[in-house]
Amino acid sequence: MHSITMKRHEDLLVPNIERVLMRPFLPPVPLIISILDRVLAIDEVAVARELDLMLADFDSRHLDMEAPLLLHYNNVACHIAPERAPSHARKLLIGAYFSGEYALESAALFNPSIVAHPDQNDVPRGSLRFAMSLRATGEGHVSSIEFRSGLISASGGITLDPLTRFIVAPEVNQNPRYEKESFIAKLREMDCENQISNQVMRPLGDSFTLDDLKDSLSQVMESAKRLTQGLTSTLTIIQWLADSNYEIHFAPSLAMSERVIFPFSDNESNGIEDARFVRFVDDDASVTYYATYTAYNGHAVLPQLIETVDFVNFRVRTLNGSAVQNKGMALFPRRIDGRYAMLSRQDDENILIMFSDNPHFWHDPEVLMRPVEAWESVKIGNCGSPIETEAGWLVITHGVGPMRKYCIGAALLDLDDPSIVLGRLRTPLLEPTGIGREGYVPNVVYSCGSLIHGGELILPYAMSDRATAFATIPVDKLLSALLS
Repeated sequence: MHSITMKRHEDLLVPNIERVLMRPFLPPVPLIISILDRVLAIDEVAVARELDLMLADFDSRHLDMEAPLLLHYNNVACHIAPERAPSHARKLLIGAYFSGEYALESAALFNPSIVAHPDQNDVPRGSLRFAMSLRATGEGHVSSIEFRSGLISASGGITLDPLTRFIVAPEVNQNPRYEKESFIAKLREMDCENQISNQVMRPLGDSFTLDDLKDSLSQVMESAKRLTQGLTSTLTIIQWLADSNYEIHFAPSLAMSERVIFPFSDNESNGIEDARFVRFVDDDASVTYYATYTAYNGHAVLPQLIETVDFVNFRVRTLNGSAVQNKGMALFPRRIDGRYAMLSRQDDENILIMFSDNPHFWHDPEVLMRPVEAWESVKIGNCGSPIETEAGWLVITHGVGPMRKYCIGAALLDLDDPSIVLGRLRTPLLEPTGIGREGYVPNVVYSCGSLIHGGELILPYAMSDRATAFATIPVDKLLSALLS
């Protein structure tokens, strides 16, 4: 047994059923038309009365209702004849009939990932402001990414910033930009590089917008002598790929906890799972926050990559390459010998490592660690990106054992060649105990990312896919145990 002291903090993040997001409600077209006919038949005085009643009932639950109501009205406006164009008040009321509230974290708030906040202004000496992502799960087991922020004091105390009841979805950039080389490479990987895709891509520049792509798609469709299955299939795949790469923006005035990344593209329709954020420092000292996450559509998982520098503006990109499979990809926080490095688990059993010249393309993973101990004999994986220490790369791991009990462990990799394992804990660092083993999925402790501050490992962790807690561990004791 290793002698590592651990402090479990009292702070506990539990699901809050009052935090709701306004989402579109889109029934089948015949019902849409029936609802519209009824609402358009209401006289203007009654429209004003019903709108006032609705706002009185719901306005206090949202920071801004008008913008999403108008957005949801626009979803069905195509079914309204021009001569029946509604007033502004009627548009808002129509928007309300095609809206609903979704309690994002009603089921669980778990799988945290913590990084240094991009804004360290006015932080007390010796303290660190942090940003933390969480997987929030609501009705239908649909997962999204929520955020929290707070302060780690010089003495190791953890204080979370005040939480409001509001959650706001980002504005989606309707005309994002794409890089032609990467787009074609992904089409090739999907076995969709053919004469039709070449026709679509040929007139586009090295960098192009979604509008540019749509124009080219339309031209190819119009020039086709007849519609074939190959034509429609190729054009559908190109459109799907474009929709899977998008840009979103939050108002900078929003508190970190008021921002949520909700599933947007079709491949995320059943959830955005287990984001692993890392503060990546490039060779030129520029900082980008990357997060690998798993998009799930109810049938298949697809690893994706988030990029941001400020947690206000985000770019979401598909990951490419033969090694982009399964869950649990975690990027190293800097290049190693000029190359990006990533931990992964393509085989759903072992921890693998791979290297690349481009963070969006991954091939040729090699097994780094296999299950060894009894508590990890089902499978092992990472609990977030490796953390650099003088002794080596500290990797927080998870292992699955008897009764599918998840425990957290640790390993140490060589700084210059992280394919070399310097040490592993023989026994778990953290196990599910007491009330922490009860939840949506019992007997689980899990994390998607930790950090080091003031000689302490700050480890946020999920308890049985229900809530999130914090533990701190002296780094010197942990490294001693790993090197022994």
